[in-house]
Amino acid sequence: MSVIILGIESSCDDTSAAVLRDGVLLSNIIAGQKVHEAYGGVVPELASRAHQQNIIPVVEQALKQAGVRKTDLTAVAFTRGPGLLGSLLVGTSFAKGFTTALDIPMVDVNHLQAHVLAHFIRSTETDTGCPPFPFLCLLVSGGNSQIILVRAWNDMEVIGQTIDDAAGEAFDKCAKVMGLPYPGGPVIDRLAKEGNPKAFRFSKPQIAGYDYSFSGLKTSFLYLLRDRLKEDPGFVEAHQADLCASLQATIIDILMDKLQKAAADRGIREVAVAGGVSANSGLRKAFEDYAGKYDWKIHIPPFAFTTDNAAMVAMSGYFKYLEGEFCGVDAAPFSRVIL
Repeated sequence: MSVIILGIESSCDDTSAAVLRDGVLLSNIIAGQKVHEAYGGVVPELASRAHQQNIIPVVEQALKQAGVRKTDLTAVAFTRGPGLLGSLLVGTSFAKGFTTALDIPMVDVNHLQAHVLAHFIRSTETDTGCPPFPFLCLLVSGGNSQIILVRAWNDMEVIGQTIDDAAGEAFDKCAKVMGLPYPGGPVIDRLAKEGNPKAFRFSKPQIAGYDYSFSGLKTSFLYLLRDRLKEDPGFVEAHQADLCASLQATIIDILMDKLQKAAADRGIREVAVAGGVSANSGLRKAFEDYAGKYDWKIHIPPFAFTTDNAAMVAMSGYFKYLEGEFCGVDAAPFSRVIL
């Protein structure tokens, strides 16, 4: 008998629902929230309200596209955390009500683990592109920058992480300083293609081990703009592309240097990337370059699975369902967690 999982993702500002049958993706619907653009960042209260409006139509569309009735579902997997509590409460509450009405199990999912397990989503039964264990995964997003040693789907160890800001946060905040629209990461990526990555030099942290730090880079970027704007009020506009290219190159160098060190020290050549920043074209190119230089076998997710999505939640839930790892209706969401 087939195992059909409905996945629910509501950790931040994207409401998403996906349907998975025996590990094969049938649908993955995502509703974004444009309301935050005017504020230059996600407003938690507005995000939770938008989730309440979006979740029912998103689930209905996911089931319709998959050709699955709600009574066909085997279980519901939902993101329990980490994330914004108000947003998570919407998805958690919906999952509780839905599973209670259908009398089916509920599976709680760790959002960060789900990003890693996005590499195991299959579009057909014959897909064989999943990374073999063990592998290293660079998880980079607006809230996280981690190097994870993945020994099994349920055995992940964070061996390196940011001690302050995340890479995605550095992209977005530096973009905001330049007056670029939110979210700034994709805008910087686009403009960087037209600029010189060696035009400006920014601070690179000297942190022991595999940990990251991006606060010094942000400060270095801010001071450069402050000093140059005193000399030329039109500096940012005149050098926008070069600033973006240099910033992006610096962030990628920081990320890849530590990842390469971890891969060499651990003797692992299977290397993956996940999270929202994995959509960055410069980072993807760096992975390809390092693969050729260090004989890595790289695993880069499709763009649809880089940002927050319910397909990765359903995938994680599928693995947990097969092991009988369910949760009760007393499960409460959480905002922070370590893998």
